[in-house]
Amino acid sequence: MSITMRQLEIFKAVVGTGQVTKAAQSLFITQSAVSLALNEMENQLGGPLFDRIGRRLELNDRGRYFLPLSREILDKLENLDSLMNEKDGNFAGTLKLVASSTIGNYVLPYLITVFKNMYPNVHFNMLVCNTDTAEKMIIDREVDLGFVEGEVNNEKIKVLNWFQDELILITRAKDTECEIICDVTTDLNKYNWVMREAGSGTAQIFKSKLGRYVTDLNVVMELGHTEAIKKAVEAGAGIGCLSSLTVCRAINRGWLQQIPLKGVDMKRQLFIIQHKDKAKTRLMNEFLDFCFLLTQCSEGQACLSSPEKFQELVLQFSSKK
Repeated sequence: MSITMRQLEIFKAVVGTGQVTKAAQSLFITQSAVSLALNEMENQLGGPLFDRIGRRLELNDRGRYFLPLSREILDKLENLDSLMNEKDGNFAGTLKLVASSTIGNYVLPYLITVFKNMYPNVHFNMLVCNTDTAEKMIIDREVDLGFVEGEVNNEKIKVLNWFQDELILITRAKDTECEIICDVTTDLNKYNWVMREAGSGTAQIFKSKLGRYVTDLNVVMELGHTEAIKKAVEAGAGIGCLSSLTVCRAINRGWLQQIPLKGVDMKRQLFIIQHKDKAKTRLMNEFLDFCFLLTQCSEGQACLSSPEKFQELVLQFSSKK
């Protein structure tokens, strides 16, 4: 008897939960059905895929080899429904996305909402994490598309240039000490700094742009979320460096102020990443085309700060379909 799709789904659920009981609950089937399916599959494959540690199941060397193969099979099967039903401009299906913090919290929610209004039968699952984790999820085929701020260099990943963002220095509103222009060669060590954690795209680009000028910074906090940095800076903990996409509204409303920086270009490229061997559906391509509407705006921010401008582009996009 050959391995079935249901067995692969059960295998995937057990890998994700680490327990037969939890896998059964997530699939709405009995614990005995999960155990039976695993035993049959392991017999068919000629040996165990898991190490049994108490009630927990952990992949052994055979299981780790089998996992990406099973994901590839499930990917192709999951795409069948979308491929067969994408006709006459009617899109249906689920896109799994991963995004680094700035894009996931400040860009994609708006894009997803507008796209879903155009295609109500499309659903999205999105995870927000740092660039390193997003890269790993793409390699492991856990998601369809990734949106990242940091550079990605892996032979299995296709990298698309999206649009440019800019990192800016921020301080609390009406901070007279910081109103003058900062000179990158002399001024940066004067201040306390509130920074993103290592592994984030923002931290990666900040260090690559400023190089030797940031080796001796007085970093008083490293925080894992942009909003936490904004609140700490607003409270006077120090100055921060964040994407202009994340702080433009706070600056416009007078909660934060920008410190002009002399001597360095702080623009950065944002990227869309995808596995080179993952099947590309019409739904995926349609969403990619939609995302690239941002490149028609000035540096991308115009669309995000002006809903009317973005809506105009959406109407142009729709009229071409």
